[in-house]
Amino acid sequence: MATYTITTSENDEKCLNYGIVGIQTWIDNAVATQILVSQQEIIAKNTEHCNANGVAIGVGVTAQVAQAYTLNVVKTAEQRNADASSGPGS
Repeated sequence: MATYTITTSENDEKCLNYGIVGIQTWIDNAVATQILVSQQEIIAKNTEHCNANGVAIGVGVTAQVAQAYTLNVVKTAEQRNADASSGPGS
């Protein structure tokens, strides 16, 4: 499991405290929401790929996400950016 830490200035913290209650809770919720959105997209892409190619779909969310990466159905955002910058016309 990865741990991420952010650093904000005193001014940044004042601005955050103006707009939200509980900075850490807000950060946790933002990350959890992004995980859920990405997970749903990955599973949808994996399901579509497996159905189109007669591949048995992994059992469970974790298995399906891992399968999507193993089958190269999805790439990390960093990989997609690198591919786009090294593609035609770059």
